[in-house]
Amino acid sequence: MTPERIKKLTDVITKRQFDITIVLENVEDPHNISAVMRTCDAVGVQHLHILNTKIGAHEKWSTKSSSSATKWLTTTQYTNASTCFGELKKNGFSIYTTHLSEQSIDLYKMDLTKKIALVFGNEHSGVSEEIRALADGNFIIPQHGIIQSLNISVACAVTLYEAQRQKNLANHYTTNEMNISQLGLMEQWGVAE
Repeated sequence: MTPERIKKLTDVITKRQFDITIVLENVEDPHNISAVMRTCDAVGVQHLHILNTKIGAHEKWSTKSSSSATKWLTTTQYTNASTCFGELKKNGFSIYTTHLSEQSIDLYKMDLTKKIALVFGNEHSGVSEEIRALADGNFIIPQHGIIQSLNISVACAVTLYEAQRQKNLANHYTTNEMNISQLGLMEQWGVAE
């Protein structure tokens, strides 16, 4: 590997955001998952959790949609919601789901610089009642149209770019104090230290 490539990967690793993660609940279309992966990589989200309680485990993603982002992310699949959310809680994450209700928080009023897991639901039915019950709260993306819903990959992109905006203002991309040798990403990405 060239020194330039090693430098590029090292620069990317130092900007990874480990205090924000995405959970996809029963998302059926692998193209949607791949598009979310691409957005995660673009804004520096390293961890993606795929929760399949009503559908089978995904065996492959669409490389066309993800533009090979899957190679650069740490993706974990779960078949049990309690296990997934238990891991997130154990690691100090607050959990918020996308759900349209009177109690939902406006995305632009949320503090996305805190340790947070954002849950996006199935293309047809959204986040399930079971998952909403396990979460700390719900949020909405304000909209002014009739439909009041977005494609899952679009909703995730809007949300993650708001998180990136807030994290930029809080200098999260310039003051990351993680020790990159401890992250294991160099090895995962095939970079010799």
